[in-house]
Amino acid sequence: MVSIRLSRHGTKKRPFYHIVVTDSRNRRDGRHLERIGYLDPLAAEAAAACKIDVARAGYWLACGAKASARVAGLLKKHAPPA
Repeated sequence: MVSIRLSRHGTKKRPFYHIVVTDSRNRRDGRHLERIGYLDPLAAEAAAACKIDVARAGYWLACGAKASARVAGLLKKHAPPA
């Protein structure tokens, strides 16, 4: 199954996450199909903390991908108003 989840990067005590589309059997920081955004939880400005390509996320969700709980919350927060 394809999943949309966070992949941790950065240094010790300075996390930085990529939002990736990957096969659920791959490791957390392993191979991915596509990188669709990032999350910087320690960013000084809230606007620079998270960026998601909502169109690509919607495409993958339409194809049957499942978003993790954290990514689903981020998508809900950053989705354009309908």
